[in-house]
Amino acid sequence: MTQTPTATNHPHERETGVGGGGPATVADGVFAVTLDRLRDNIASVLMGKDEVIELTLVTLLAGGHLLIEDVPGVGKTLLARALGASIDGEVRRLQFTPDLLPTDVTGVSVYSPAEGTFAFRPGPVFANVVLADEINRAGPKTQSALLEAMEEQTVTIDGVTRELASPFMVIATQNPIELDGTYPLPEAQRDRFLVRTSLGYPGRDAERAILREHSAGDLVRGLRPVTDAAAIAAMVQAVTRIRASESIEAYVLDLVHATRTHDALALGASPRAGLALLCASRASAALQGRDHVLPDDVKQLAVPVLSHRLQVTSRARVAEHTPMSVVADLIESTNAPVS
Repeated sequence: MTQTPTATNHPHERETGVGGGGPATVADGVFAVTLDRLRDNIASVLMGKDEVIELTLVTLLAGGHLLIEDVPGVGKTLLARALGASIDGEVRRLQFTPDLLPTDVTGVSVYSPAEGTFAFRPGPVFANVVLADEINRAGPKTQSALLEAMEEQTVTIDGVTRELASPFMVIATQNPIELDGTYPLPEAQRDRFLVRTSLGYPGRDAERAILREHSAGDLVRGLRPVTDAAAIAAMVQAVTRIRASESIEAYVLDLVHATRTHDALALGASPRAGLALLCASRASAALQGRDHVLPDDVKQLAVPVLSHRLQVTSRARVAEHTPMSVVADLIESTNAPVS
């Protein structure tokens, strides 16, 4: 039986469960308390990055995956570790390199001479949070080893399909500056990431706090979970029940269809992109404690959800248009519903 948490202001105190016996709902007080504690717990080690933390929680609640494009040393690994520690989940890190094999990701069947049979040894993908560090440094074959896992939440080895953990989230990183010896992610794989974002450099005050706090040791080791994986899985299911009106659905479709006819874009958004935007908007509503999606949810998430799925034309690139600027323009030019 789940337990109702008691009030506490300590961001590291663990509370599990998402309410009593029935299915979790956004109206459940424990839902909001758990999310607040998740924010606070992660923010206690990843300082000055509230917007990135919010996007990370949106991705988690929507059952999606996160792509972080940024320079080294800004806290990408720290974010993944803090999230895993906060949900009492298993975190596995994979350093992608050119010699990494697909079986290094998914696992492999190993022959046991003593028993005369093959035994499966699961790879790092069998975890709640998988950090794929510098994913573009591995070859396409290894990158594709994540495709089934990210889309189906399963792995098939030697004809046997195995379920992955729940929740399951891939946080992949890549350095957008140093591109020598890298393999750009194919569009099919980029499309499987719900959100793309970057952390950026912290503000001066936040960086001063980092100098003071992190110089004393690894803060993530001191984090206590505020919930557990089972509670998060229940919350993910609850998010799917958040209402999106017909006008919201039409607004999402208007934005997606506009990308397919825009002069600056050679590749528009796929149907999966529209579904991703709606799912992320539901998760955003849940984070705000609402049981319904507002147009502002869609507006705030359109850039991080859609931009990495688009390609600008060569002429538009010369004119310094980017997918992000195009989506921002579409948000301004597309009529949003009143509520």
